[in-house]
Amino acid sequence: MNRLVIILYFLFSLSPFYAQDTLVEEDPPKIVGIKYTEKDIKVDSGAVEARHFEKDFKKKYTDKDFVYEYKEPEKSWWDHFKHWLARQISNLFNFSSVRTSLDFISILFRIIAVLVVILLIYFIVKALIKREGMWIFGKNADKRALFYSDAEKNIHLLDFEKLIKESIEAGEKRIAVRYYYLWLLKVMAQYHYIEWDIEKTNSDYLYELHNPAHKEEFTYLSYLYNYIWYGEFEIDDATFRKTENRFKKALKTFGNG
Repeated sequence: MNRLVIILYFLFSLSPFYAQDTLVEEDPPKIVGIKYTEKDIKVDSGAVEARHFEKDFKKKYTDKDFVYEYKEPEKSWWDHFKHWLARQISNLFNFSSVRTSLDFISILFRIIAVLVVILLIYFIVKALIKREGMWIFGKNADKRALFYSDAEKNIHLLDFEKLIKESIEAGEKRIAVRYYYLWLLKVMAQYHYIEWDIEKTNSDYLYELHNPAHKEEFTYLSYLYNYIWYGEFEIDDATFRKTENRFKKALKTFGNG
């Protein structure tokens, strides 16, 4: 009985190996391959259009979206100066960082720029008031209104001969020329060449003259007056004498009626 059991156990132990060998020895199923001939090949005979890049195609891709490598811009001398100043201020006022100092400097520079602009405007306005705009209006100076002091607001009450004499003795030739010009307006108004009005300009008086010779004379004397009075520079004796003689001649011309 024991022998029979041993034989049966031996036979069952060999059965898996036999099955494995049987499976290995079997051939795999054959697959029939697909064969193609030249008749089955299709040739594309369509025309091929060659395409090329435009010459300036790179210009379309210069935006920051197409820049993949960031390069820090080089610092100018102004940037170096601001950073140096920021470090000095940071050390002086114990700022928390150089960035804070730079922000402080930016605000400070803006304030200084505003003050400079205000100061510049102040000097321009001052110059315009002082010189009545001659340096900026140039050839149109004869169109300006005359500036009158309280004593000159009514020229008909002034003794111009006395005022001119006193001005010359005091060495104030420019003021003497001014008095000559006002004296001329007084004579022209007395003989009805013009109508005196404190608000009128030199051009207004010129427009009222009808005689071409009178227009020419008044135009030249207005030029002399503007050149000497509004120019604000001292004139020599020779120039003053020529100017004085020309005004005296004009006073006689308009004074004869």
